Amino acid sequence: MTAALNHLVPIVGVAPACSALGVNRATYYRWRRPTPQRPRPRPQRALDDSERRHVLEVLDSERFAEKTPREVYAELLDENVYLCSVRTMYRILADHGQVRDRRNQRRHPAYVKPELVARAPNQVWSWDITKLPGPRRGTYFSLYVVLDIYSRYVVGWKLAHHESPRIGQSLLDRFAEHAEMSHFASRAAVQFPV
Repeated sequence: MTAALNHLVPIVGVAPACSALGVNRATYYRWRRPTPQRPRPRPQRALDDSERRHVLEVLDSERFAEKTPREVYAELLDENVYLCSVRTMYRILADHGQVRDRRNQRRHPAYVKPELVARAPNQVWSWDITKLPGPRRGTYFSLYVVLDIYSRYVVGWKLAHHESPRIGQSLLDRFAEHAEMSHFASRAAVQFPV
């Protein structure tokens, strides 16, 4: 908006440019002379550095290391000790990067999803089981299909009356013998033992 105003004002003037763009003239002049930001004065009741250090030491102590500032605040009030408000405790923790869980926690490494890449036919096969409707209602056949990932051709298939690990294993073994395969990618719900 200000770029359009800066472009139009020298050509048509301030009033026509502002009315054409729907901007109040006072807003245009305020944009041209922004007020300097004065630093916010420190409140008189703010904690000084030594008090802030003391609050941080209390929050990081063995006793309160696993508690939230609200729990620390409540326990200290039960003992007639007032350090600061809960919000101030959160501010102090945020200034020291401790707003997250302050306990040492195990970091899980980023796992890389395994990916099988085929650069030629018969390097990697994938298999799946599909349910096909039978001749009567409620009956299904299991279609076992083995696909070549590179060419996406059907390498082999078998139709069975039911789903069984032995059927899938025998199908894979039979076709693997012919192609001397070593890698299979599986998307089926049933994992066959190798």
